[in-house]
Amino acid sequence: MPARHRHHPPSPLPPPHPPHHHNSIPNLRPRHFPLSSVHPRLSFHQRFLRLPPFFPKKITLPLLPSPSHPFLDLLPSLPYPPPFPAHPSRRILLPLRSSSLLHSFLSTAHISDHFHVITTDSHRLSIKHSPHFEVSHAGSTLSSRLSEALKSSISETTSSLRSPLLSIPYNTVDRIIKQDFEREKPVQGVYVYLINLGSQSKNYAYSYSDGDSSPGFTKCLGTIWTGKERYLWIDLSAGPVDYGPALSGEGVLPRGEFHPLAAMHGRPKSQKALLADLSSLIWNAYQVLLVPSLRIPVHFEKSLIVQFIHIYGSGSGKDVSGLDWKEIERTFMDEANEGGLLLRNQNLVFRNYEVNYDQCSICSFAVSRSINSYTSRFLFENYTLIVSEYLDSKRLHQILSDSAEEFRRIARIPEEDFSRVLPVYVFDLDYNTLLMLDRYHQSVAFRDMVIAVRTKTTQTVSDYSCNGRHVFTHTRVLERPLVGSILQSMWGVSPTHLSWSPRHNNTLVDYTWSVGQTPFGPFSEISSLSFVQKDAARRNVLLISLNYSITSVVDVLESIVAHGGDRKLLKQNQHVQFIQRWNLFKYKLDKAISAMSHLDFDMALFYLKSSDHDMYAIHSLVYHASQELEASLVCFKDPPFPWGTVSISAVGFFALVYVYSKRERLFRNKRKQF
Repeated sequence: MPARHRHHPPSPLPPPHPPHHHNSIPNLRPRHFPLSSVHPRLSFHQRFLRLPPFFPKKITLPLLPSPSHPFLDLLPSLPYPPPFPAHPSRRILLPLRSSSLLHSFLSTAHISDHFHVITTDSHRLSIKHSPHFEVSHAGSTLSSRLSEALKSSISETTSSLRSPLLSIPYNTVDRIIKQDFEREKPVQGVYVYLINLGSQSKNYAYSYSDGDSSPGFTKCLGTIWTGKERYLWIDLSAGPVDYGPALSGEGVLPRGEFHPLAAMHGRPKSQKALLADLSSLIWNAYQVLLVPSLRIPVHFEKSLIVQFIHIYGSGSGKDVSGLDWKEIERTFMDEANEGGLLLRNQNLVFRNYEVNYDQCSICSFAVSRSINSYTSRFLFENYTLIVSEYLDSKRLHQILSDSAEEFRRIARIPEEDFSRVLPVYVFDLDYNTLLMLDRYHQSVAFRDMVIAVRTKTTQTVSDYSCNGRHVFTHTRVLERPLVGSILQSMWGVSPTHLSWSPRHNNTLVDYTWSVGQTPFGPFSEISSLSFVQKDAARRNVLLISLNYSITSVVDVLESIVAHGGDRKLLKQNQHVQFIQRWNLFKYKLDKAISAMSHLDFDMALFYLKSSDHDMYAIHSLVYHASQELEASLVCFKDPPFPWGTVSISAVGFFALVYVYSKRERLFRNKRKQF
C-alpha cells in the first residue's frame, strides 16, 4: 500500500555586534501500540495507502520559568502554529475506518518535542517541533503499475545461490513512485509511500547498486528508499531483512515479525494491530528523517571552505584510487548548484593540498604518538591472542590542533578570513597491516576537522552483518566515509543511525534507516545525498540561529525585570521604541518559523537576518537605559521618642504595683463575709 505523508545577568550586557557582521549569528524512536485485533490483512484493493505530506506543523517556544512580567509573557504567546493549506485526500481505496484509525494512532503518538543536539552539554534547544499528518489513498493506476513492474522484474531475475532473497533493483519501484510524486508538485511536505503488493512468487528485497554479492563483497538488501526530493517509500511486502551489529551492540533490525518493517510477515495480524505497526513506523521515520538531532551546533557563514590535505607515503605515491577528490567535490557541488544544500548567499569551495609523509616530521610524530594496541582472541586449532594496532582519533586530533600553524606552513595553506574552514586530513600510510581510527572507523568527524586514514590493506571483516552475512569494509575506499564526515563537521548533520533521547539521557543507535541512499553507516554503498541530509544541512543552521535569538532576547527581558520592569528602566520615548522593536521582532520570528514549517529555508533565513536588527536595537535600548540609571541614597531622620506611650505605660505599671501592695486592705471587707 503506498501511503504517503503528506540565562540572565543581573544587568544587561553590552549590545552585540551589528547584525550585518559576517558572524552575527553565533552560536528529534519508534513507538509501538499494543492494540487488540479485529480483521486479518488488507485485501488487494486496500493495498495502497498514501499519506500526503507531513511536515513540522509548529515550532514553539517553551514557557519561561521567569518572574511574571508582561513582556516575558509575550514571548511564549507567539502564534507559532502557522496556517497550513489542507491537502485534500484523493480517491480512497481503503475503508474509511482504516484511514481514520491510522490517523487516530498517529495523533496518539504525536507529542510536541524539542529539537536536540547530540554533542553539547545542553542537549535541548528552545524550539519545539510538532508534525501534521494527513492520510490519503493512492489510486488503482499506481497500484497496478507497481504490481506489473515488480512481477516483471521478479520473473526476469535469476535466484541467487548466496541469499534466500531475490535481488530487485530499487529503480524498478522508484521511477514509478517518483513520477507520481512529480505530479503532486508543488509540495510543502514529505510524502511517505507505504507499499503492500501482496505476496509474490519469490521472496525479494531491493539492491541499491549493480552486481551481486560475492564471498568478498557483501551487498546489503533493503526494503526502503529515500529520494533526492522529499519522498520516501517502504515496501512492506519485501523481505524480511535483517542488519545490524553481528555479535553485540545496539540498533539491530532483527529478522522476524516484531519490527514494524516486517509487519506483513509472520502470523496474520488484525487490521488494528497492523495499523498500529504502520503508525509506529511512520512516527519513527518522522523522528529520524524529518527532525533528526543535530550532531553539533553550526552557525551561519557566507563562505564555506573544505581543505583536502592528502598526506601520502613515498611507497604508495599519490595513489588516488578509492580517494577521488573530484568525486567527493562533485557530490556536494551538484547539490549546492541545484539549491539543495546551501542557504541563500552561501558559497562552497574545495581546495586540495598534498604533503609528503617522509618530509613532514609533525605527521610522523602525530601518527606514532596516536598508535595504540589491543588484543583479540581467535580460535584456530586452539585459542590464540593476536595483538592489533589502531589510531586514537582524539589524541591525533589534539596533536593536529596544537600543530595547526606548522601544518599550514608545510602544506603551504593560506590564511582564510571571514570563512568557515574545514580541514580534512587524510593519512595515506605505507603500512602493510590494518590501521583504523578507534579500531572501527575509516574517518572521524570533529567540530573543527575531519581525520581519515588508510593503509595498503584493502579490506577487513567488520563487526556488522546483513541478512546473515558479515559486512566487509573496503579500507582503501574513502569517498563515502569522507562525505559523511564532512556533512557532520560542516553542517552538523547526524548519522542516520544516531539520535539523542531525552528519556534515556543518551545517544540512541538504530540502523533501521541506514540502508539505501545515505552516506552514513556500514550497510549502504551510496555516497549521494537524499532530501534527509540536504534539508538537515540547511535546517540546522537556522535552528541554531533561531535558538540564539530566543535565548538572547530572553536574557534582555530578564535583565529588565531585574531592574524593576520596563516602565522604571525605560523613559517614555525609549519605551515606545522598545514596544515597536519588540513587536517587529515577534513578527519576524513568527514569519521565520512559518517559513521553516513550509520548508522554505531561504525565506526563513531572510526573516531571521532581519530580526537581528530588532534584537540589536532592543539590546542597545536596554543597555543604554541601564547606563543612565543613577544610584541614590535617601537619608531619613530617626523618629521622635514616644514620650506619650512610655508615660501611659509607666502610669499603668505603677498603678498595678500600688494595687498589688495594698491588696490586704483593699480586699479585707470582702474576705470577712465568708
